[in-house]
Amino acid sequence: MKLIIFDCDGTIVDSQHAIAAAMSAAFDDHGLVQPERSDVIGVVGLSLVEAVSRLLPDGADAGLADPVAQTYKRAFADLRQRSHHHEPLFPGAAETIAALAAREDYLLGVATGKSRRGVDALFEREGLAKYFVTIQTADDHPSKPHPSMIERAMSECGTERPQTIMIGDTSYDIEMACAADVAGIGVGWGYHPRDVLQRAGARAIVSDYSGLPATIARLFETSGGVAA
Repeated sequence: MKLIIFDCDGTIVDSQHAIAAAMSAAFDDHGLVQPERSDVIGVVGLSLVEAVSRLLPDGADAGLADPVAQTYKRAFADLRQRSHHHEPLFPGAAETIAALAAREDYLLGVATGKSRRGVDALFEREGLAKYFVTIQTADDHPSKPHPSMIERAMSECGTERPQTIMIGDTSYDIEMACAADVAGIGVGWGYHPRDVLQRAGARAIVSDYSGLPATIARLFETSGGVAA
């Protein structure tokens, strides 16, 4: 069996608007200068406390990271309850995930900086839970790029490094793949540009979901070799 691990935010779902709005609300609630939107998007993929720590203004008490993170969770949950709140899947995501999961030789997993509650809410809404056999979240692991999430997913699925691929939109995903010594595929529709993904060590970069299955197959055929 071969294991394909997906990141979530920026890879499966476009959640940047909700993330930016919730982060601004959290910083404002604590009397802090709101971070630039580009800076917020730049830390998507890290665990929440690590992301907040990087966004705190110079001179701010580092101890604020955890309470701001908790406020962010409440703000994001409030946004999710509003009728106009929308976190769309990227085009082709649902269809491609379903097609990959239908293969008898593939197992699908998730490794994300989201909370388990956030992943469960998203997958329930979009009907994706049935496709994934292992879900690793920031609740139980160090922040990316630590390889813990990939290593736990491989352990749960009984796969080895040459039979495992990580797919993500940020340098943190690709660096995590490198740290776990598995192939990393970057996606060009997410939150970090292609050149950043390349420098992080991506074995391949795809421009849309339609190109993902063939790229996965090529990498598995070469046991983690570089795809053209």
